Amino acid sequence: MQTESIGLKAKLQDYSQLIKFRLTFTVVLSSIFGYLIGYTGELNWTELVALIIGGFLVVASSNGLNQIVEKDFDILMTRTENRPLAQRRMALLEAAIFCVITGTVGIYLLGHYLNTYAAILGIGSLISYAFIYTPLKRVSSIAVYIGAVPGAIPPLLGWVAATGRFSAAAGILFLIQFVWQFPHFWAIAWVLDDDYKKAGYRLLPLRSGKSKKTAMVILISTILLIPISVLPYLINMSGVLSVTLLLGGSLALMYMAIKLYKSLSIKDAKSLMFASILYNPFVLVVLLIDKI
Repeated sequence: MQTESIGLKAKLQDYSQLIKFRLTFTVVLSSIFGYLIGYTGELNWTELVALIIGGFLVVASSNGLNQIVEKDFDILMTRTENRPLAQRRMALLEAAIFCVITGTVGIYLLGHYLNTYAAILGIGSLISYAFIYTPLKRVSSIAVYIGAVPGAIPPLLGWVAATGRFSAAAGILFLIQFVWQFPHFWAIAWVLDDDYKKAGYRLLPLRSGKSKKTAMVILISTILLIPISVLPYLINMSGVLSVTLLLGGSLALMYMAIKLYKSLSIKDAKSLMFASILYNPFVLVVLLIDKI
């Protein structure tokens, strides 16, 4: 009995790794914020639960498919060498069946309980992440730009799920998360550059690697967030206090990027990475509180 319990626990851990549980949870959280920011009137709990479960299943499927495609490369990197497919603790067919089921059920929930737009966004996110961004990572640094599209869909999906339409506000939510991903992912790529190279991944923006030119590109991406932070105020999506907080957050991110440009150090890249992790939920929380 104890052996069976240990085996079940190990299997659950493998599935948690396959779907990248913490990342999946974070992505779904941003879609929840998008829904709450866009929703008006009395909250529809059925829709919200469908968004959470459906969104979770679609993202889980995307992450699983990502590992199916990358299984032969994950084993080459210290960061990913212990993943279940890389270590052959899970059969490829098992993972594929799981991803097809979770993806199909997730998209069904989004379309049936929310609306067609939500389902279409879910499909687009899954396909672009698993089958365009993932294989491009070993070909060109343009993969980061492609990957930023599905990465920016969650808050947009949440808004569209709540309102049943696209709007300027939905576009701004998408734009903020789209641009935010560049300093975020490039900071990660800076920290993990040596590990990524083992698998042939090219994720820093320039061939010069961890250079002044690359750091300048990262800095520019943070500067772009400053005018974007004002857009919610310009369309009456947020007030003066909110826009001030958003600007402060963007300026803080820019400051971290300036430090990286000056030092080119792993330490400052990590600081930027952690600051960017806090930035995204900070923006969504500020916009939600402003609405309330």
